Amino acid sequence: MSDLPQLNRSTHQAPVYKERVLQFGEGNFLRAFVDWMINKMNKEAGFDGGVVAVQPIDKGLIKMLNDQDGLYTIYLNGIKNGEAVSENEVIDCIQRGIDPYLDFDALKAVAASDDLRFVISNTTEAGIAYHKGDKLDDAPPSSFPAKMAALLHHRFEAFAGATDKGLIIIPCELIDRNGDNLCKIILQYADDWGLSDAFKAWVKDANVFCNTLVDRIVPGYPRDKIDSLLQELGYQDNLVVEGEQFHLWVIEGPASVKDEIPSEQCGLDVVFTDNMEPYRTRKVRILNGAHTTMVPVSYLYGIEHVRESVEDDVVGAYIKGAIFDEIVPTLDLPDDELKQFSNDVLDRFRNPFLKHALMSISLNSVSKFKTRVLPSVTEYIARKGALPSKLCYSLASLITFYKGEVNGKEIALNDDQSVLDFAANSWKQYDGSADSAKAVVNAFLANADFWGQDLTELDGLAELVGNNVVAILEKGIAGTIASA
Repeated sequence: MSDLPQLNRSTHQAPVYKERVLQFGEGNFLRAFVDWMINKMNKEAGFDGGVVAVQPIDKGLIKMLNDQDGLYTIYLNGIKNGEAVSENEVIDCIQRGIDPYLDFDALKAVAASDDLRFVISNTTEAGIAYHKGDKLDDAPPSSFPAKMAALLHHRFEAFAGATDKGLIIIPCELIDRNGDNLCKIILQYADDWGLSDAFKAWVKDANVFCNTLVDRIVPGYPRDKIDSLLQELGYQDNLVVEGEQFHLWVIEGPASVKDEIPSEQCGLDVVFTDNMEPYRTRKVRILNGAHTTMVPVSYLYGIEHVRESVEDDVVGAYIKGAIFDEIVPTLDLPDDELKQFSNDVLDRFRNPFLKHALMSISLNSVSKFKTRVLPSVTEYIARKGALPSKLCYSLASLITFYKGEVNGKEIALNDDQSVLDFAANSWKQYDGSADSAKAVVNAFLANADFWGQDLTELDGLAELVGNNVVAILEKGIAGTIASA
């Protein structure tokens, strides 16, 4: 495709925005999520948010990004208003990129800029971590929090500790309480480096550290079809990024943050809250929980992908029942919000542009069931005084799945070796009888290392799951799922 013109600001007209956002991370997720939103707010709400993208590690995409003057194309593919939609646009909010390993002074200059207001990051789950040995005069320090500590100190000195020069810091790393953790580590570096109490007070009081929840599937660079896409676009773009239509950004912080981010004017799904935990629980229980619930059931039924699962008349009805009848009633957000989110999840599962293999989700299914599904089981029991039959059926299917074969075909189980060894040893005791199958079930349920508790102590659970396992072994999923 070398005959196509290169995407940059000489071949594509793009506005110049005030550099108000410092962004640690130039990878696919931030470009398909946060930068897409900033672009939309610039165009539709006059946000005037120019982004300076920073390469957080010593190898990255900054040179490629600068070669294109910060421009790139996003394709959003998925279900939108009930229809399968693929749409693209050029994102132009990134003004430039900085490689701090080549020019840390340029980054310090941005940190001392009067225009700067926001810091956004996605440096992977390992990015918000304390690295002993980072120093204030390193250029740059190795860890992201150490870089932030050094830059905040530089800003503090540049503005003589002015309280109105603090920043709104919005990390997007996939760890719990990401903003709180980032602030804590920055203050730890301040102690290590012997920085003043005045600086530490300024970090805590003049800056806002938000906790966040981010949600959008971003497949990234469409390597398998890039040639046809570039012909369609009519220009060379080395940074094309694909994402799904769905997006959700939950930002926990003071109400004043919402006043500075005009997402609502653009119809963006950004939730500002003083407590993000209900939203985290909603995502884990409904989205992740539905994934984990469906995997053993669908795979033992003979299905291999998520989309086929929800579109199948039998398995699809089971999944919907599990979500709406047994997971949603255990959550505390408004019912209409929960139902809308659930329908959005089902649309995401049906996305014709994504091919999501069940076996790729099956990694560490036992621990996933513990964190994603078991809380719905126990909460349902607490609220309803009864067992959630569909979730219990999934648990039975999971135990059967860990038998390691279906219809004479080996299942490529992927879990901690201790889990695989336990499953293999337990299923060795199965001799084809109902009693031996129930003994396997009891062994699984009683393993507190798996579940954090002995599940045989939950009234009626072992009997229901045991009967389901016996039935699945005798009749298969097809012959038993209707009764779940």
